Amino acid sequence: MKICSLYGVGFYYIPGTDMCLKVGGWARFETGFGYNGSFTTEFFNNNLSNRSTNDNNWRVKGVASFDARSQTEYGTVRSYITLGVSTNNNGDDGAATATYANRWFIQWAGFTIGHSTSFFDFYSVGANQYSWAHAGSDSGDGGWTVFGYTAHFGNGLSASLSAEQQRRTRIANAATMTTIAGFAPLASNAVGGNYEGHDYPDVVANLRVDQAWGSAQIMGALHNVAATYYTGFNDVAHPDDRMGFAVGAGIKLNVPMIGPGDYFQAEVDYAQGATRYVNMTATVWDYSKYNGNEFGWGFNTDAVYGGSPAAGTASALELTTAWGVMAAYTHNWNAAWKSSLWADYMAVSYNSNANNMLCDAGIGVNAGSAAVAVPGCNMDWQTWGVGLRTQWAVSSTFQIGLEVLYARLQSADAPLGIINLPTNSTKPAGTYVVSDQDNWAFRFRVNRDFYP
Repeated sequence: MKICSLYGVGFYYIPGTDMCLKVGGWARFETGFGYNGSFTTEFFNNNLSNRSTNDNNWRVKGVASFDARSQTEYGTVRSYITLGVSTNNNGDDGAATATYANRWFIQWAGFTIGHSTSFFDFYSVGANQYSWAHAGSDSGDGGWTVFGYTAHFGNGLSASLSAEQQRRTRIANAATMTTIAGFAPLASNAVGGNYEGHDYPDVVANLRVDQAWGSAQIMGALHNVAATYYTGFNDVAHPDDRMGFAVGAGIKLNVPMIGPGDYFQAEVDYAQGATRYVNMTATVWDYSKYNGNEFGWGFNTDAVYGGSPAAGTASALELTTAWGVMAAYTHNWNAAWKSSLWADYMAVSYNSNANNMLCDAGIGVNAGSAAVAVPGCNMDWQTWGVGLRTQWAVSSTFQIGLEVLYARLQSADAPLGIINLPTNSTKPAGTYVVSDQDNWAFRFRVNRDFYP
C-alpha cells in the first residue's frame, strides 16, 4: 500500500482510490475495589454496602478506529468510526460481551455531523482521572450526537454552534410519587421520566482559544423542559414548557516551568433545568448509599411539578438547579512517570415550591402548589471527591496506572434525621438514620494503544 502523507503519520491510500485511511485502536484491562459493581454508575448508585455488594469488578475493552479522508472542492472530508467489544463483570467467567462504539461522524467544511462529543465539553475526565464523584459535562466516553459548525478566526480563536441530542435526566411528577415518608427518590427512576416526546434538540454554542500557553473556553446550552400531563388529565392538561439552560467555562494552562508536559485543567458549570450538563453520566439513577442502619441520598432531576388542575393546585415546572467544578493538575516526574491530582464538587438544589412538593406533609397525597414540606425535610444535596492517579509509560503506547480516591455524599435531609425505606434487595424495610456517606475506591488499569 502507498503511504499518504497529506494528513500525517499512519495514513495509506486505499488501492485504486484517492482516499487515505488510518487504522488504530487500543486494548484495555482494568480492575477496581469499592465501585459497587460498575465503573459506569460507580459507588453511589444504590450501594447496599453489605455482603451482596460487588466490591471488586473487572472490565476489558478492545476498540479499533478507522479514519478515512479525501479532498473535495471545499476542503478535506473526514469520516471516523470506532468499533469494539467490552466486558464488565465481577470476576464471573459468564459475563456477557457487549459491542462498543462511541464515534461515527463526518467532518467537512467546518461541519461535524454524527456521533462525536458535545461542543459544550471542555474538561476531559479520561485525560485526568479514571473515576469521579460527579461526571462533569464530559460526553467523551460514550460520545454524543451533534450537528455542529465551527468557524476559525485565526490565532487559535474559534466559535461553534451545534444542534445536539437532548441531555435529559427526568422530570418528577410529585403527584404520582409517594412523599418523603415513603422515600420519593426511589419511586420514579426512569430516564426521561415524565418528559414529553422529543420536539427539538438542545442548542449549544462555545467560544474557544487554543494557543501555546494552553486553552480556554466559555460555553452555553439551551434545553427545553417539557412534561407530559398532570395525573388524571391525560391529553388535556400539562404544565407550561420552560427553557432550561447551562453555562460553563474551562481553562487549561501549560506549566512547563514546573515540569515538561505539566498542565492544570479546570471547568465550572451551572445549570437550571439541565442537570446533565453538570453531571453527564447520572441519568437513570439517583445517588444513594447505605452503611448498616444509615442511609444517604440525592435526588436527580431536571424539574418538579404536581397537583391537580381540577383542584386548582396544579403547579408550574420548578427547575432544578445544579452547579459543579472539576480540576486537575498533571505532573510529569520524568519521561516515563506522571501523576494527576484531581478534585470535583457538585451541588443540587430545589427551590421552596419543589421542596414542598417532594417533602409534602400529606403522606401519599400531593397538593402541588399547595404542598407544605414536613419540617426538617430538605432535598438539597452535594457530592465531592479527590483522587490521585499515577501512570507508568512502559513505552509511548503502553501504560500502566493506579488511582486511589475518596468521595463523599452529603445527603438530603429527612424529618428528625430518619427515613422509612421499603425492602431493597437484601436490605430490609425499616427506619434508617439519615447520614452523609463516604467511599474509598482503587482502580488498576493496563492500556495498550496501537497505531502506525
